[in-house]
This record gives sequence, structure tokens and C-alpha cells, in this order.
Amino acid sequence: MSDREKSYSEYKREMTNRLSKSTDDQSANDQSQLTDHLFFEFQSQLTDKLEKEVIAFLNTRDGGAIIIGVNAHGSVLGLNDADRLQLKIKYRLKHNISPSTMGLSDVVVMSQQSKQLIKIIIAGGSEKPYYLSKNGMSSQGCFIRNKNATEPMSNMMIKKLFAKRVDNSIVNIKSRHQNLTFEQLKNYYQEMYHTLNGQLPKGLDLYTKEGEYNYVAYLLSDKNDCSIKVEKYNGINRDDLIENEELGFCCLVKATSAALDKLKIENKSVFDKNKLDPVVMRESVTNAIVHNDFSSGTSPKIELFLDRLEITSVGAIPKELSEEDFFTGPSSPFNKELMRVFRDLNRVTQKGFGINLLLQKYPKSVYNFSHNYIRVILPFAQEVIDLQSKRVKAEPKVNKHSNKILLFCIEPKSRKDIQQHLKLKNRDHFRKNILLPLIDSKQLLLTLPDKPTSPMQQFYTVQRPS
Repeated sequence: MSDREKSYSEYKREMTNRLSKSTDDQSANDQSQLTDHLFFEFQSQLTDKLEKEVIAFLNTRDGGAIIIGVNAHGSVLGLNDADRLQLKIKYRLKHNISPSTMGLSDVVVMSQQSKQLIKIIIAGGSEKPYYLSKNGMSSQGCFIRNKNATEPMSNMMIKKLFAKRVDNSIVNIKSRHQNLTFEQLKNYYQEMYHTLNGQLPKGLDLYTKEGEYNYVAYLLSDKNDCSIKVEKYNGINRDDLIENEELGFCCLVKATSAALDKLKIENKSVFDKNKLDPVVMRESVTNAIVHNDFSSGTSPKIELFLDRLEITSVGAIPKELSEEDFFTGPSSPFNKELMRVFRDLNRVTQKGFGINLLLQKYPKSVYNFSHNYIRVILPFAQEVIDLQSKRVKAEPKVNKHSNKILLFCIEPKSRKDIQQHLKLKNRDHFRKNILLPLIDSKQLLLTLPDKPTSPMQQFYTVQRPS
């Protein structure tokens, strides 16, 4: 046993002994559940450092566990409303860490000394380096476990881990789930060929060399964890988000169709004019999806502003191509297996024609390149921009929901009650653009003013009767 393993074993044994001194009627097995990982972390409460700790474990070989509700000395403190925290943690792990942690973490509520705790079990990931989505693949976003501490990962280590990962195309990455079905994909092929007899066509590269379903199969299956984000803003920047949808969790062909159907509606302005050339819009979106680096665990994102459409796909120009080659050279699809399917189903134009089609309408400057993504920014027709700008300026700044909320909150109501009353789905938009202005203007008061983020918080109008 190495010195490092010995020190961890001793530390685990010490923590277990402290916990086992409880006089509660707990079994030895229940006690050992707290410390059954070589690498583990105790936290007294949920903090904003959770993602860093999880990433550090993901970037190790063996993973680890985080137990929330126990302090550093091994004393069981317990948690209030552990079930709610469990859902919050699952949401944070799903949306704040890249690549996807799907299948690599398990968040469970457990009982110890008659108190509720949360245990997060993390496996060492196969798509290292994992990182904070908002900080990207950098020393500010990547972390590693060093004995009992979490430290930023060096740039050299990030490069080495990433080099190993990018060698694996999605055809070589094993799907985390093997019980996949493909009824949606079969239907699409059936519509085209009418001769499949319920069988998938051969040669779609849905299997690894070991004969197991790969990540291509996962993306094309009836049910998965992948989606296409579509966000809409009431302006030219990201300050006023009014819609936020995730389309997908199904066959990628179907998800792409759903995104294009939404954009087709959005492309028709209130002035009965197309904001963008429909063919260019379709090709730009489809190409971004087909060429996206899904091995990163991040899906494409589509953003609608008053003056433009932005389409962001993860990944960079292939190493063998310069930017000039990207525009004039041969097409080099990042995911040739997906390209084959989309071509079979007439979802993309002839190979290599999509970029040429776009450049007939727009300059090369609409493409923005970085080490981690490619973004296409398509400006709307100037006439449409001018008309929309006039409409926005003419709109009153009064929150159209204000009176309805003030009447509804004569008696105290929770945030959830108010949002449901207004039939609004986007929580962030509701909080930032509707609820907070009423609170800031002191038209709406808090029942717990000293604890503004309390889950028990309610709101009431100033004119509330005594």
C-alpha cells in the first residue's frame, strides 16, 4: 500500500470511528456508507464550490464521494429539506459541468444518527478533462484532486488530457446506455426508402469495435440526454431573456427538426417579412448540429436577438485546415457518421455546399472562430431591424404583469404560486424581469426580509389589509 493510500485509509478510519460513537440505533453497514470511497470530502452544507469538487473527482482515475451534512471533524449536522437539495444538486451537475456527467454521478439522500445527509458518488470520467462550463477548458475551469485538496489543473495537464480525448471520435465512445431503441430513426428512413421492413440500414456505424452501441447510436436513439438550446432575447444583448427552451432528448434528427420548425415561425416577422434567408438559416443550423463536438457533452445553442441569429457549435476547425481552407477547401465533417445519416434523409445539401450557400448571401466575417467553438452570426434584414427597433422603443416600460401580481398577493404568496398564476415557465426571466423590479420599487414586500433566498419566502403587496 502506498503512503498516500495509507494516509487516506487512516483518515477514513478516524472519521468512521468518530461517526460510530453515536448512540443511535444504526447498523455498522449504515455507518460505513459514509466513508466507503478512498477519496471523499465532508461538507457541512451545500456551497457554490460543489461543482469544483465534483470536477476534481471526475478528473481522477477512481472518482470519489462528497457527503453533505457532516463537518470536517466528522460530526453529523444533518440537512433541512434534503429532498429539495438533492434535486438542486442534480440540476447543477447537469447544467454547470462539461462534458456531460450523465451516468457518472449519483446523488442520494441517506439517514445517519436520525439526521438526513446527501451523498454524491462520482466516478472517474472517460472524457477528461471535465470543467466548469462557464469558465471553459482552462485553469479556472479544470480541477484535480491532490490528496485531500482540490487544486486548479495546470495548462499542460489540460492539454495532455484533451489530446487523449479528442483522439476518440463518437463512433469509438461507448454509449453509457445499451438498451437503446430507434423507432424514430426507422420512421425517418422508412419515409425515404419504404423498404426497411422495420430494420435499420446497414453501415450506420452504430457500434464500437467490441460490438456495443456507441455515442452515435446514443445520439440517434429515441431517448437520450442531448438537447438543442434555443434562447430568445428582447433586445440586442443577453440582458433580457424572454424564452429558454431545450428541444430534444430524442433522436437527433427529430430534435433538429423541432429546432428548425421553431425558427421557421420566428423567422417570419410581425411585418410579414423574412428576417433571414430561409435556406441559409436551415443550412447554418443543420451544419452546426452535425459538426458539433458531442464528445464534449455540450450541445449546440441557438440564440435569437432583435437584430440577428447566433448559432454556436462546440469544437474548432479541424487541425489540418486553416481558416481559408475552411471556406475554400474540401468539406471535412467532424462527425462523418451523423453527416451520413442527415445526408441519407435529405437534411443537408450536397457535401461541401452549405458554406458556399451561406457565403453567397453573407461575408466570411459572420463566422467567429475560437479554440472551443465556431459561432455563426447572421444579421437580419436591415428593414426588419429598423421596424423592430421602432416597435421596442414604442412599447411602454411598464411590466404588464405588475397589477395582476399585486392583486394576487394581497395575501402572501410564494414565488412558485405567483409564477404558476401568471402561467410563466422561465423561472430566471420571471425572477429577474418581473418579480425583482416590484421588490426593488417596494410595491412587493417579503415575509422574511432578513432571509431573501429562504425556501419559505413569500411576497405580499404594500396595500395588504391588516
